[in-house]
Amino acid sequence: MTFYDFAKSVVTGIFKPWYRIEAVGVENFPKEGGVLLCSNHINNYDPIVVGIMAPRPVHYMAKEEIFKVPVLGNIVRKCNAFPVKRGFGDREALRSGIKILKDGRVFGLFPEGTRSKTGELGKGLSGAGFFALRSEAVVLPCAVIGPYKSFRKLKVVYGKPIAMDVMRSTKASTEEVTELIMSEIAKLINEHQ
Repeated sequence: MTFYDFAKSVVTGIFKPWYRIEAVGVENFPKEGGVLLCSNHINNYDPIVVGIMAPRPVHYMAKEEIFKVPVLGNIVRKCNAFPVKRGFGDREALRSGIKILKDGRVFGLFPEGTRSKTGELGKGLSGAGFFALRSEAVVLPCAVIGPYKSFRKLKVVYGKPIAMDVMRSTKASTEEVTELIMSEIAKLINEHQ
């Protein structure tokens, strides 16, 4: 058993009953190949919750400051996260994300770039479009719905993969692709709230 699997089982045992987490649409999650998993961001626990409910291991970018914290940095790294320098285009982080997708793994991304203070879906940054266009990965929309309150239901909804063929063949801009991804996340929120 890997450290990731061990950590996932421990955290699932705590989080799932505490927040009564329900996963919806798991059948939409591709069983193999690169997957760009794009979710809304309403709480600092979102990466954990989306990760434990996903049927495959998820890799994330995390702000580089976390990796400098003793012990925590090592745990985060072992849980498939890699550092990103925020505030400017971190080429190394972009390459790492593309490599994960090209290697047929799952890369989790929060297109808004930061947690929503209001819980409302914010504007997506062009990074989601960049990864979607630069890889052949399946783009899977995801929505975290509900309050993070003890013993109140929290949902993680996986939508159907977004057809990217036309966007890729017509050389759509990263902004256009990000808008499409965000509109699919918005639909999931509206349908499942």
